[in-house]
Amino acid sequence: MIGFTELTVSYGHTRALDAVSGAAADGEWLGVIGPNGAGKTTLLNALVRLVTYDGTVTVCGQPAGRLSRRELARLIAYVPQRPLLPPDMTVSDYVLLGRTAHIGYFGFETGTDRRICADILERLDLAAMSRRTLRAMSGGELQRLVLARALAQEAPVLLLDEPTSALDLGRRMEALELVDDLRRERGLTVLSAIHDLTLAGQFADRLMLLAAGQIVVTGPPATVLDGSLLARHFGAGIQVLATDTGDLAIISRRLR
Repeated sequence: MIGFTELTVSYGHTRALDAVSGAAADGEWLGVIGPNGAGKTTLLNALVRLVTYDGTVTVCGQPAGRLSRRELARLIAYVPQRPLLPPDMTVSDYVLLGRTAHIGYFGFETGTDRRICADILERLDLAAMSRRTLRAMSGGELQRLVLARALAQEAPVLLLDEPTSALDLGRRMEALELVDDLRRERGLTVLSAIHDLTLAGQFADRLMLLAAGQIVVTGPPATVLDGSLLARHFGAGIQVLATDTGDLAIISRRLR
């Protein structure tokens, strides 16, 4: 569904991504993990052409470089780490921005567009806030709102860059469960960068570990979430615990 070959991104003399190649299949959830500065955000930005890159990106079998911005927006919805949030815009109008790629240049949103947005707001527990302005919302509410806008886009590929960092633990699970439900309902392909390794292992079908702009390993969570491997890239205090339900919990323990 989305793939990249020999993808290279440089910022001046610094190479943020060094000829990396990979893909997320139709309906798959690929989690991208790695320490700070590994290249996770750069990878996502390259896939939506927010940064200049060398190499090839394909989306739904089409070269991304040949698509217009509108065409690309119909195929990829992106939740960035630092989205633009106009403080005086209402919640309902902000989510409607997700329908822009489906509306003609001189057209207006339809009843169908509004129903799609209202449904997403309901599922993210934001419906009661539809008339509230963005300046009146908490950080966690705003993060759910940005996710709502992306889901309203109804693109077959969803890119998430730290989509739950401002949410408490319960809200994190709710938001990711919703993404997973919609992935299964709509056959979405999800590619997410996430710091919480435990959540990454619970939701992703495969994990890709990045370090210093290169792919260290790609595989199922049980393979990638290896204690000695994670310790080499995240620090010696990382420990992997198996719960009684078979989940892997990654903790950081004190060394003294």
